[in-house]
Amino acid sequence: MRFLPVSLTVLIVELNDLDETLALFASLEAEPVDGIVDIVPAARTLMIRFRPEILTAEGLAAAISTRDLSAKIAPSDMLVEIPVTYDGEDLKDVAELTGLSVSEVIERHTASEFTVAFSGFAPGFGYLVGGDPALQVPRRQSPRTKIPAGSVALAGAFSGVYPQASPGGWQIIGTTPLKMWDLTRDPPALFQPGYRVRFFDLAKRTQSVVVPGRAEPISTGTTASDAATTITVTAAPMPALVQDLGRFGQAGQGVSSSGALDQGAFRAANRIVGNPLEAPCLEITMGGFAFEISGPTVMALTGAPCPIVIRNKAGRTIPAEGYQPISLEAGDMVSLGFAPGGARSYLAFRGGLDVAPVLGSASTDTLAVVGPEPVGVGAVLAIGHGEHRLSPVSLTESPAFVCPAPGEIVTLDVVMGPRSDWFTERGIKTLSSQVYEVTPQSNRVGIRLSAPEALERKDKAELPSEGTATGAIQVPHSGQPVLFLADHPLTGGYPVIGTVAEYHLDLAGQIPVNAKIQFRPITRFAEIKPDRA
Repeated sequence: MRFLPVSLTVLIVELNDLDETLALFASLEAEPVDGIVDIVPAARTLMIRFRPEILTAEGLAAAISTRDLSAKIAPSDMLVEIPVTYDGEDLKDVAELTGLSVSEVIERHTASEFTVAFSGFAPGFGYLVGGDPALQVPRRQSPRTKIPAGSVALAGAFSGVYPQASPGGWQIIGTTPLKMWDLTRDPPALFQPGYRVRFFDLAKRTQSVVVPGRAEPISTGTTASDAATTITVTAAPMPALVQDLGRFGQAGQGVSSSGALDQGAFRAANRIVGNPLEAPCLEITMGGFAFEISGPTVMALTGAPCPIVIRNKAGRTIPAEGYQPISLEAGDMVSLGFAPGGARSYLAFRGGLDVAPVLGSASTDTLAVVGPEPVGVGAVLAIGHGEHRLSPVSLTESPAFVCPAPGEIVTLDVVMGPRSDWFTERGIKTLSSQVYEVTPQSNRVGIRLSAPEALERKDKAELPSEGTATGAIQVPHSGQPVLFLADHPLTGGYPVIGTVAEYHLDLAGQIPVNAKIQFRPITRFAEIKPDRA
């Protein structure tokens, strides 16, 4: 095993192959190590998040290094059959790459029994192993910008089905009408780790397919009771998003945590109105949001400092400012100006927003398309009655930092790893020696950066998919890095040169377009050595 640093609270365990990875994962599931928060299995790695107050990275490595990796995982009793129309755009290319005819490719694919090894990339995307070795083909040289949902595809030793339309570089050999990700199903992901999977050709056989899981309607939106105080949105240049502290424990279905990007500002907003820290709020990007309130409540605005204008029914302007509790009455109109700095503001109401949680959280994940709908003009949101754990309002909250403005340089501390050794010495120096501009293509998934010099790699080797953490600085073939934020994919196939330290993630979430970033390494890359008793 190799133990590689990801951040101050995350490491990667690198193993020899998928069998060892699954054996270690099963061992840690059966006999957990106290202090482990989450595990993301991948092709040859486990990414592990741990509590630093309970154990160190070296102590965790020591606890893992003695685990038995020889155990084979017993096959699951659950078999999922997937109907396929073998009409994929890359079917002929796969035949040429393998030296087989198109009909032989189809026969070998349908004759194989696969196992769901792990999930990642997107909710419901299962990496299937155990197929015919003759069908192992490389990813496409140039990934497609959009692959339709239901596409059945091959890449390396894996087969898989795209659960939703998304970019991708796998070789498409067919399509299935089955929904791989369905929030009306329990669990939503059709492929669960350990399930056995077989494909059959719809041109030769038609049959009804039994889909595991029970169908239950799951609300993904917001609610507005007739008796509740509500807000009616009258302006939203960019739709606001409902957020809380995040969605945890769903890694097995390929769902990352999401949650508020500036969690310090989010918590402050809830404290100001006396809510529990996890109560749902609105995350507003760049300001310009406006609404009318139907009844009395208390609100707070934190994060990016948008000017606040309140007009009552009589047309009188009521003074208000951020980081203070603001009393509202029925008919008040609240308008937020555009923030001169920062990127996201947090709007909280006493009692929280009355929204239906999805997979245990009210967070809206923009990549996974999980959670409440974006909140645009005309939306009506109910405010909770606040029966649960309301506290006195807080009058002592203040910003943790000054939100950066466009053109300013923001310095972010970086933990080097886990793949710093994939880059040349020049590439490592380039990371911290130049200033990166935040491009307009940035969003909650990640900050896309641009700089004069690309980060130089040692070679063009392909990295097997592995877990990625919030704050990861992933470097695609262009050499222009992407800084992952809360809605990033759970796994990725490009090397991560370093990861922004957790204490700077809130600041990263407030960096606006056209601001600049300078990375400051606080560690030198080195493998983690297990403590020896």
